[in-house]
Amino acid sequence: MLTITPYLHFMGNAEEAMTFYKSALGGEFTIIGRFKDVPGGEKMSPEDQQKLMHISLTLPNGGVIMATDILSSMEHTLVAGNNYHICLHTRSEVETDKFFNALAAGGKVTMPLNKTFWGAYFGMCIDKYNIQWMINYNQNQQ
Repeated sequence: MLTITPYLHFMGNAEEAMTFYKSALGGEFTIIGRFKDVPGGEKMSPEDQQKLMHISLTLPNGGVIMATDILSSMEHTLVAGNNYHICLHTRSEVETDKFFNALAAGGKVTMPLNKTFWGAYFGMCIDKYNIQWMINYNQNQQ
């Protein structure tokens, strides 16, 4: 099934924010991944290693809210308006290519489609209306 998920960005307090959303909306954390666990994470400061690379909150109705921490050490800057992505979960690599290319047309590719260390076929772009997209196909979650 084709689904859309909000992906929120926080300046070092993603865990606090997502815990708040869990208490307000219910649900369970289904994935919690820290920067210390990603390739190259051992080179980060101890503080950055504990930040969230990814967290997923599955709501009681089955909806999902995902989030990450923005790291200033990686030269990322959080500005109102860039603190989210819309994440499109696709059903195949072919569909992923189709949607990615359509959304990126006239916009900007910020991360080309590629296989990731977490097993997904994934890319990011900003469309011509300045909406940020993550296009994700994970065969293991079908």
